[in-house]
Amino acid sequence: MRQPVYFISHGGGPWPWMAEAREAYGPLSAALSAIPGTLPARPDAILMVSAHWMTPGGVRVGSHPHPGMVYDYYGFPAHTYQIRYPAPGDPALAGRVLELLGAGGIPAEAEAQRGYDHGAFVPAYVMAPEADIPMVQLSIEADFDPARHIALGRALAPLRGENILIVGSGLSYHNLRRLGPDGAEPSAQFDAWLQSVLIDGPADRREAALCAWEQAPAARIAHPQEDHLIPLHLALGAAGGDAATCFHHETRAFGGITVSSFRFG
Repeated sequence: MRQPVYFISHGGGPWPWMAEAREAYGPLSAALSAIPGTLPARPDAILMVSAHWMTPGGVRVGSHPHPGMVYDYYGFPAHTYQIRYPAPGDPALAGRVLELLGAGGIPAEAEAQRGYDHGAFVPAYVMAPEADIPMVQLSIEADFDPARHIALGRALAPLRGENILIVGSGLSYHNLRRLGPDGAEPSAQFDAWLQSVLIDGPADRREAALCAWEQAPAARIAHPQEDHLIPLHLALGAAGGDAATCFHHETRAFGGITVSSFRFG
């Protein structure tokens, strides 16, 4: 049994707990909630790679058996700072991640204190609202090196055969200063490039293309800082040569932005 790998565009802030956001996030909610029914089996755990946990000098692996919450968003309703997503951690999986990364020569350390940030608990809640699937969160490196994150994903690929679901959580377009109509064209251009590379292009050229992502149309408009793109690089490394499909695509997100989410395998 081998689980697929996902890169998801996780939306903005704590949207599942905001009634006023539910209509706008209907397409994303439907796509994420459908994931469990498309898996080959219920995963034993989720390894969640969030754009919102950046660490210098190597990655960190959440190792607490019962992680708390990190409310890393601002200006949202008061009740969204009381959210609890009580999915257990998985120290054994954290240890296995450290083992694989060590074998791959990738610096990594356990982090026993940090809780789930919204890049992790928001999509996890939509996918598994009963919080009954253990989850381990993995950081990205603060230098955002594309090749290093592809290598990181490649080192973690054996987890797929161990019934672990690997999810990269970011956004295919992340420029908060150019949302709405002002971001419509650049987001569409960059998304079209992603589709051409991941879905239409040959699998053996995807990694090179993603390493050179800054050469894509509107790349630095789509990602002034690439923290929300880098989880895709890790997902691609874990995917190997598996085919990609686009399981979530919108052209009117955030008032006019094109965003996509991808599945490998």
